[in-house]
Amino acid sequence: VQLQASGGGLVQAGDSLRLSCAASGRTLRNYRMGWFRQAPGKEREFVAALTWIGSGTYYADSVKGRFTIPRDNVKNTAYLQMNRLRPEDTAVYYCAAQVIGTDALRGDAYTYWGQGTLVTVSS
Repeated sequence: VQLQASGGGLVQAGDSLRLSCAASGRTLRNYRMGWFRQAPGKEREFVAALTWIGSGTYYADSVKGRFTIPRDNVKNTAYLQMNRLRPEDTAVYYCAAQVIGTDALRGDAYTYWGQGTLVTVSS
């Protein structure tokens, strides 16, 4: 599975932004898509995940109620819809894919990774 992340940029606090993660090379039927982020000087952290079949979702407490993870089956693309952005959301965001059945919240449980896309939220 090849993943292509896009959509980062500079926004102001309170704004919305949508990141995209386009998958190619394999159907995502048996996969879970995840989003992680890494802020400067901090470790990578889990943000959200979506199980492609069944649409089960997982969210970090810090983004619950503000972020969602919609998808487009035709485009084989997962999104990270980020609303009410805060300066502390500033980070490089990565999308990843794992075979269903592994830990959705652990980065080392994901096999495939896209390149990062930078999100900067100004106050």
